[in-house]
Amino acid sequence: MANNDLLIKLYEMNFDQLLSSSSLNPDITVRKPIGTDRRLLIEWAEQHYPDVWLSEIETALANRPCSCYIAQQQSTIIGFACYDATALGYFGPLGVTEAAKGQGVGRRLTLGCLREMHLKGYGYAIVGMPSSSDFYRRIAPIIEIPDSDPGLYRMTKTLIKD
Repeated sequence: MANNDLLIKLYEMNFDQLLSSSSLNPDITVRKPIGTDRRLLIEWAEQHYPDVWLSEIETALANRPCSCYIAQQQSTIIGFACYDATALGYFGPLGVTEAAKGQGVGRRLTLGCLREMHLKGYGYAIVGMPSSSDFYRRIAPIIEIPDSDPGLYRMTKTLIKD
């Protein structure tokens, strides 16, 4: 079964309404990382996610302004989301710990990134090879891009690690 890319219509989203209806536990904070968060985020992501995501996180952290959000519960990172990390106009990767799933963390991280993309002038966001199109469908108006698997990622399939 194809894992086609998705197109999100940012111009049809009411971010104020979506963000106000997206509540989190009071001990969970979603924010932009600062320079001192870089190493902690990378080390945390190394324990939970594939190497290609680490490259994308590093790219998002190097962008100016940073194109990444993190979620933390008290002093522990529980999730992150990036955009303009794979390529310009792409949303992702998005990662949330198993324990934090179902608490609205992924939704809030996604909305933060998509809102920022919209404010920068993007009309659409591309989600490359999403693990769950249903997740995005609950958040935003999406269009599946036919015949887009592996899409942009076909370029990395030829690279191997020595």
